[in-house]
Amino acid sequence: MTMNIRNYLILIILFPVSLMAQDYSALWKGHFSYLNVKDVTQGNGKIYVAAENAVFSYDLMSSEMETLTTINGLSGEEISTIHYSEAYQMLVIGYANGLIEIALEDDTNILTVVDILEKPTIPPNDKRVNHFEEYNELLYIATDYGISVYDMSRLEFGDTYYIGSGGSQLRVKQTAISGGYIFAACLDGGGLKRALVNSDNLIDFQEWQTVTGGNVIAVESTMDDRIYIIKANRQVFEVIDTSINSITTIPDPILDFSESNNNLFVTTKNESYFFDNAFNEITVVPILPDYPTEFSVTTFDSEYMYIGTTDYGILKIAYANQTDITEIHPDGPLRNNAFAIQTIPNNLWVSYGDYNLTYNPAPIRQWGFSHLIDESWVNVPFDSVLGARNLNKIAVNPFNNQQVFISSFSDGLLEVNNDVPTVLYDESNSALRSLVIPSAPNYKSIRVSASNFDSSGVLWTMTARVAKPLVSYDPNSNQWNSYDFTDLIPDALEGEWGYSDIEIDANGTKWIGAYKNGLIGYKDGQLRGLYSEEQNMPTAFVSSLAIDKRDQIWIGTINGLRVLYNTAV
Repeated sequence: MTMNIRNYLILIILFPVSLMAQDYSALWKGHFSYLNVKDVTQGNGKIYVAAENAVFSYDLMSSEMETLTTINGLSGEEISTIHYSEAYQMLVIGYANGLIEIALEDDTNILTVVDILEKPTIPPNDKRVNHFEEYNELLYIATDYGISVYDMSRLEFGDTYYIGSGGSQLRVKQTAISGGYIFAACLDGGGLKRALVNSDNLIDFQEWQTVTGGNVIAVESTMDDRIYIIKANRQVFEVIDTSINSITTIPDPILDFSESNNNLFVTTKNESYFFDNAFNEITVVPILPDYPTEFSVTTFDSEYMYIGTTDYGILKIAYANQTDITEIHPDGPLRNNAFAIQTIPNNLWVSYGDYNLTYNPAPIRQWGFSHLIDESWVNVPFDSVLGARNLNKIAVNPFNNQQVFISSFSDGLLEVNNDVPTVLYDESNSALRSLVIPSAPNYKSIRVSASNFDSSGVLWTMTARVAKPLVSYDPNSNQWNSYDFTDLIPDALEGEWGYSDIEIDANGTKWIGAYKNGLIGYKDGQLRGLYSEEQNMPTAFVSSLAIDKRDQIWIGTINGLRVLYNTAV
């Protein structure tokens, strides 16, 4: 049986702190996506799940979920790994930028550890936290420069081990402790290194013995002191003293290698492998037909595997009956990188874009959209949006709030009714047109961005790099019209790259923000352009527009704000 387990969550606010972040969860509500899982850890009868920039916990007995977000004091940065210490009842969160944050069970504050983040001798792109390994009161932190140590009993940062040649920095992907040794899986040809874990001189690189060379991407130990490694060529080896014995080869690149309850789990994007402590295969879970996604990480409890995905949060799967599936994640939008939003009372629509500052849609984005209604999210994935890519600006019909139009900066205009995409408008069924490249006449790209309804319920849209960029559509009559801007922009392809916004004043004038042509006004075939310093424009790049109650135009540009008082075209 497939179930969706969801919960209401809380919104997005980043509160700057120096050391401790206070809990403002009672004052804010946040909406995070928990669908793209980065890491999992277990402890205290719960599974803790790290998404891109937030964490949730799942109680194994009650199935209740709790969230930990920026509202509670998290940084909102990209999470790379997490670890739960049962001995100290603390959740440790590692970030791609080197930041570490600690959430204690008996404290609502978040402890921020900035020692790695502020290390001046380490380049910023080498500070990534890759893995945590707990041993006694110490936490060994595998990073892109080496291994650092954190004392959990004293909440203090300790030594750092640079274990590369001559004591140089070396990327360490994972550590494991077994049989009195600490093992380090190293990239950059560093291989597998080991040292006596209780040595007082681990800071000396000569204490670290190379067991095998090459690129070792993962190392894990079992409860009976077996050690296994995986090399970059996907070969699995058992480590016996200073020798390695080949065990098997995993078909696809490995994303995660972990131990749980004396079992071993190897995760690739297409499979989750379940082995016993002797590396005998128990089962393999492939991508499931009802859940087209990629796997990221696996853990285990009792009869169930908990597999992290990029699109469905955690999938709880009975390893003996792989049709017994539960989808686990709090309620939230599809993604955390919203590109455009549109609101009406009790409703919020979100699209994920995108195009860059110069209105380049590459790389093409195949993402859907989200709709928050009465505090519950409806997510429409890409496979349901009729092929519309680079979804951006959203317009809600003022006379029918269930009808929404979402611009596509590649494929035209998407009509959505009651959260169901119904029509994709392009050259075949509308007045929208593709740009034309003389040297590539078969290339098609209908780059619709800015859109807005007028007071009569007519939709007005803007298309980049065409002679007739302004297009109107009346949903009631199904009537389309397009309007020529050649007098203002003679070169349709290169004369204007894109339009940021369109607002309509009380006189019916369409005010349009452009990339190269500043502010454009259009009414009854008349065009007006404001773009030069002589016209008091700080730049020709207009990024946003607003009309106040006196019909004055507020013009947002990349170089500041201007107000247009004389709005006659």
